[in-house]
Amino acid sequence: MPVPKSEFDALPPCDFYTPAELLENEQMYTVYEIARLLQGLDPDADIDRETEDILLDWAIPWIMTNADELVVAEPRDEDEPGYYGLKE
Repeated sequence: MPVPKSEFDALPPCDFYTPAELLENEQMYTVYEIARLLQGLDPDADIDRETEDILLDWAIPWIMTNADELVVAEPRDEDEPGYYGLKE
């Protein structure tokens, strides 16, 4: 059910990082690492599975929205996810 804006103390703008602000130019990242970075966490932060699932809900659309600025690499092993990085 919708909630009135007046019930909140602050309403900052809904700004997301650009790929260049979030990712290092010479590095490739998994969707899991990007999900952590979008929340200001270290890419290797230890988080529980439930939290990781929620963070992925943010990361996957971010990757799709910013696809023109990203490159993708196939997984190195079949049990590993793919990698994303900045286009040069």
